[in-house]
Amino acid sequence: MNFLQKITYSSIMFGRLICESVNSGDTQPMKWAMRLRVALYVAQALEYCTGKGRALYHDLNAYRILFDEDGDPRLSCFGLMKNSRDGKSYSTNLAFTPPEYLRTGRITPESVIFSFGTLLLDLLSGKHIPPSHALDLIKDRNLEMLTDSCLEGQFSTDDGTELVRIASRCLQYEPRERPNLKSLVAALYPLQKEAEVPSHVLMGISRDGETMSLSPLGEACLKTDLTAIHEILDTLGYKDDEGAATELSFQMWTDQVLETLNSKKKGDAAFKNKDFRAAIECYTKFIDVGTMVSPTVYAHRSLSYLMSDMPQEALNDAVQAQVISPVWHIASYLQAASLFTLGRENEALVALREAAILEEEKNAAS
Repeated sequence: MNFLQKITYSSIMFGRLICESVNSGDTQPMKWAMRLRVALYVAQALEYCTGKGRALYHDLNAYRILFDEDGDPRLSCFGLMKNSRDGKSYSTNLAFTPPEYLRTGRITPESVIFSFGTLLLDLLSGKHIPPSHALDLIKDRNLEMLTDSCLEGQFSTDDGTELVRIASRCLQYEPRERPNLKSLVAALYPLQKEAEVPSHVLMGISRDGETMSLSPLGEACLKTDLTAIHEILDTLGYKDDEGAATELSFQMWTDQVLETLNSKKKGDAAFKNKDFRAAIECYTKFIDVGTMVSPTVYAHRSLSYLMSDMPQEALNDAVQAQVISPVWHIASYLQAASLFTLGRENEALVALREAAILEEEKNAAS
């Protein structure tokens, strides 16, 4: 297995999420050299995917990048999957969406470059800065506002300016003006000033790794105990939909909306009674109308597909639930269960690790 294939399809279990490692109050902020390594590794992984005919990576963001037990960055495979039958990408955060997506509703290889530019901004600033605001800061040469204060003294002005230049090229409004992945890799290579230092040293972590501690839901997904998963999801209900589901204004309470909500209600009843075929039918009616968006509905339909021996459809729904709610641990758990069922054990372990981390962080914050 070559280097880039290992990056993209790693069979080892992943560690911390990049978004928690760049600038967290509970851990040491990621060093400049490690941030540059993340940028290079991701660019290499995307270049590898392009060479294999998989140029479209959906919803590239910090949550797609994790670290293995050696501290090396890895790119999750889930972005390579289509989120819908028509090939469209359904990112819900329009502030970070490539401009052409707003016109066509579709992503292109150039759209992936734009998303890579937003990732570079995350690495540079330690925050999620809207691209339009970042370009204004770059235009005004206000680089201090764009740079993470935790990085003071860790890099030269020339290196910082070069990374900003690369990011700004990726964020150009016209897709044709953005660089290709080959040129990005070439531009990022000279910035790797500590290439000989192992990642785990830069990250300040032990190479021994940690034993993955699983919750009852995690254990059920590991064992593909679908009955246990059903009991947990049925008990949880829609508690995790707060802030994720689309709210309706008073004016939108039409007969069509009421009928849609009735489909959801019937789907919930069928799901509770383990009539999974009926649940799929009712939830599909709710989803197809598109008036409301609920990650829990996708989760329920995902498990219903699993119960109906339709694991690929289950995986698609679990991925869509994560698109709607990127840090929702249940979406990752259902991806793991689907991947285990499909016989894709290595990818399933990746999803399981990610889900366990997200669940632990959710519990710590509550």
